[in-house]
Amino acid sequence: MSQCVFCRILAGELPSTSVYEDDLCHVLMDIQPINPGHMLVIPKEHFPSLESLPVELGQHIFAIAQRASSALIDSGIQCEGVNLFLADGKSAGQQVFHIHLHVIPRYESDGFAFQFSPRYAELPTREDLEANAHYIKQVFPIAGKSGTD
Repeated sequence: MSQCVFCRILAGELPSTSVYEDDLCHVLMDIQPINPGHMLVIPKEHFPSLESLPVELGQHIFAIAQRASSALIDSGIQCEGVNLFLADGKSAGQQVFHIHLHVIPRYESDGFAFQFSPRYAELPTREDLEANAHYIKQVFPIAGKSGTD
């Protein structure tokens, strides 16, 4: 038996409230919502990280999140906007290591905010941006393979 909470939910071992399901993913209500209507788009197959997720499945999950967002806006639940949020890795806030995309309803003064570091106001130099882009370009995957520019 898997210890992954999402795998256990998908296997029917733990309860969930379903919104949508297809062959590849499941949309569930988040049991600890930021705001009412907060949903999770979860692939049915276990992938612990964004890097391990096949590109086509990532595209499908995002398309389903777009549909979930539209449904949320039309549902009558308080929602003036939507955040899509995916935490990839412990340092990014990932707590369940089965990749999932949050669909979070937002409205003015809902109390939720991203907290930026004090360095956020310090704009990098163009040279710093170019140097960082250079390092990323050296390993940027092209069609599933690493390549150089």
